[in-house]
Amino acid sequence: MRILIFEDNLIWSERLRKTVMGLGHEAVVITRMKAELPEGDVAILNLGSETLWSAELVAGLKGKGVHLIGHAGHKEKQKLQAGREEGVDQVVSNSTLTFKLDEVLAKVPGQ
Repeated sequence: MRILIFEDNLIWSERLRKTVMGLGHEAVVITRMKAELPEGDVAILNLGSETLWSAELVAGLKGKGVHLIGHAGHKEKQKLQAGREEGVDQVVSNSTLTFKLDEVLAKVPGQ
């Protein structure tokens, strides 16, 4: 799978990139929004990002058929809820993403 990682936190982006690649997938890190969205099968969105997370991004990726996984801290209940309300396919805590990414990706349709 080609997994898009929308992340402006350098520590998180590198951690996720290494984990995704370690699971045998292609990882593409996006640290700044561009006019055209890249192609991918799955996108991991940081729901706490002030620069990358938006309803427009969700709509654009969903329109391309991308499966969305949003993450935020387990105490950031409003951010997690906002992801659900915007239609993110899976909303998980940061720790779930860190320690159980293989299980999260196993829930992607067609995998």
